[in-house]
Amino acid sequence: MSDVCKIELAGQTYELPVITGAENEKAIDISRLRQETGYITLDSGYGNTGSTESEITFIDGEKGILRYRGIAIEELAEKSDFVETSYLLIHGVLPNQQELSAFRDQLTYHSLIHEDMLRFFDGYPPKAHPMAILSSMVCSLSTYYSDSLDPNNIGQVQSIVPRILSKLRTIAAYSYKKSIGQPVIYPKNNLSYCANFLHMMFAVPSESYEVDPELEKTLNMLFILHGDHEQNCSTATVRIVGSSDANLFASISAGICALWGPKHGGANQAVIEMLETIHKGGGDVKEAMRRAKDRRDPFRLMGFGHRVYKNFDPRARVIKAACDRVLSNLGVQDPLLDLAKRIEEEALSDSYFLDKRLYPNVDFYSGILYRAMGIPTEMFTVMFALGRIPGWIAHWVEMKKNQERIGRPRQIYQGATNTSYIPIQERS
Repeated sequence: MSDVCKIELAGQTYELPVITGAENEKAIDISRLRQETGYITLDSGYGNTGSTESEITFIDGEKGILRYRGIAIEELAEKSDFVETSYLLIHGVLPNQQELSAFRDQLTYHSLIHEDMLRFFDGYPPKAHPMAILSSMVCSLSTYYSDSLDPNNIGQVQSIVPRILSKLRTIAAYSYKKSIGQPVIYPKNNLSYCANFLHMMFAVPSESYEVDPELEKTLNMLFILHGDHEQNCSTATVRIVGSSDANLFASISAGICALWGPKHGGANQAVIEMLETIHKGGGDVKEAMRRAKDRRDPFRLMGFGHRVYKNFDPRARVIKAACDRVLSNLGVQDPLLDLAKRIEEEALSDSYFLDKRLYPNVDFYSGILYRAMGIPTEMFTVMFALGRIPGWIAHWVEMKKNQERIGRPRQIYQGATNTSYIPIQERS
C-alpha cells in the first residue's frame, strides 16, 4: 500500500496520497484537498508547492546537485556542446550521430528570419532594452507561422521547435547590432550554433572576422549551464501560459519577460554593477561585507544565496574554474575577477554568510566571463535567455504531452466584504 498523509480538519480525518519521486523526493498530493475538505493550502511564492511531475531536471539544493535527464551538469559542461544538450533536454535522450547531425542541420537551415522583420528593428529606439526587443520579436515570429500554431498538433510543434531555437540567437544578435548602429550580419551555414551567434554579434562587413575557438567553447559552456533549472519563475511562466493552449511562440515570449527581472535573469548584470561600484569606491571588501550585513543599509551583496541551493551552486563551481583559464587564454586582465575572488573568500570565512548558507550562485561569475568575451552588460540577460530556451521548450512539450490542466492558483481573499455601491455625489 502506498504511503498516505493524514490531515485532521474540523474533527474529520482525511487521507492524502504521498508521491515519491525518482530521487526519493516526497510530496503530499493535495489535488483533491479543496474538493474533499473545502480548504486550500497557502504558500506565497510556491516555495513548498509542486506544480507538476517532471522528467527533465533534478536539483538537490542541500547537496548542490544539478542534473539534466540524469546527467550531472559538470559532466555536460565538460563533454557536451549546447546543441547536443538542447537535444537531450527537449527529446529526453542523448542523440546518436545521425540524430545529432540532423538536428544541427535543422538549426542551420532555420537561422535566417524573414527579411520583413528587419524593418521591425527600425521601429525601436536606439536604447531600447534588448530583452524587450527579444520578447516582442519572438511573439512577432508567430505571425510568419500561422499554419503551425496548434499546440496540440505534434507535427506543427516539431516544425517550430528548431525554428525558435535557431532564430532567437539571430534576433538577439540583430538587436545588439541595431543598438550600436552597425549593419546586421547574416548567419553563415558553415559555422556552429555558438560560433554563428558570435559572428553575427562581432563581425562587420568591412573586414573579416574569425571566431576565437576559446570564445566558442566558453559560450557553449555558459549556455549549457543556463539550459534548464527546474520550475523557476520563467519556466513556470512558460508552463502556465502554455497550459491555456497558447502557442509556443507566445509562451516563450512570456518566459523572456519573466526572466527579465533583476531577481531572476537580470541578476548577473546586477553582480557586475555591484562589483563596479565597489571597485570605483576603492575596492574595500571588508566595508562591502559590513554594509551587506547591515539591514538598514540598502547595499546588497549580489550573486550570493539561492532560492533552492543551500550549498554551493554547482554551476558557480564550473564557471569559477573556467574564469582563470578563459581570461588567461584571451589575454584579458579584469580587476573585477580579482575583486570577486576576494569577496567570495571573505564571505566564506564569515559566520554571517555561512550560518545563512549564502554561497556564490551562477550569476556571481558568469557576468565576468561575458565581459571577457566582449558581451555588453545590457546583453547579459539576453544571453541567459538564449541558454534557457531548450529548457523552456522541453517543459512546454512535456506539459502538452501530459495534458496538464490550465494553471489556476487559488487565493485567500482579505478585502472588503459585501460593500454597497455609493453614488458619486454622496462620496466624501
